[in-house]
Amino acid sequence: MTTATGMAAATGTEPPTAGPLAASTLMRLMWLASPALPVGGFSYSEGLEAAIEARLVHDEASACRWVLDQLALGLGRADLPLVAQAWGAWNAGDLPRVATLNDWVRCTRESSEFRQQTEQMGRSLRDWLRQRTPDDERVAFLGRLTPAPTWPVAFALATLHTGAPAREALVACAFGWAENMVQAALKAVPLGQSAGQRMLDQAVNAIGPIVDTALVTPDDERQAFTPMLAILSAQHEAQYSRLFRS
Repeated sequence: MTTATGMAAATGTEPPTAGPLAASTLMRLMWLASPALPVGGFSYSEGLEAAIEARLVHDEASACRWVLDQLALGLGRADLPLVAQAWGAWNAGDLPRVATLNDWVRCTRESSEFRQQTEQMGRSLRDWLRQRTPDDERVAFLGRLTPAPTWPVAFALATLHTGAPAREALVACAFGWAENMVQAALKAVPLGQSAGQRMLDQAVNAIGPIVDTALVTPDDERQAFTPMLAILSAQHEAQYSRLFRS
């Protein structure tokens, strides 16, 4: 049986580590996970608004199921393994590998909206990084990715700048995504703040095991296959009344 340590070495990340993070590192990770980060994450519902229109999501229970399913079947099988592998590639200075991973993200986005989202957020995070680390050649390379850097690849580099290990980087990515999705549900279902806190509690319980699996997911097991979500995203493009960009 392949050990977690051996698989992590093969994917360019390190196994889970023990010990507290430095306060500055922890705060920088919190900064990246915050909805206040100026990348526009709050403006997307990632298909949730279309699911509400279709009455697939209509209350707290169905909204919670939607977020947890998307966390496990979408983020957990595609974006989180990609962030882990991009973190390893950036850390090793393997820029061709970074470019390959960026192409994979673009080519596996299953709707026009989803591709526009990952490219817009990737460009915005690149600009944010450029203001803070203008002399980092990796940030310059990120800006040269065509037609645009994608969000998971840019986020991996941003977390590397914090000094955090890969596992903590993935936790920040997953929690930031979950918080944005819960906020979208509060506005669009709509739900109350207490319901949102209960949903976040469920997401927090799920994130740890999903991150641990993502850390040891090799290239040939990473996948982006959520056909129902893709259909809803395509329908959202022509949805008559909407609050969100996806």
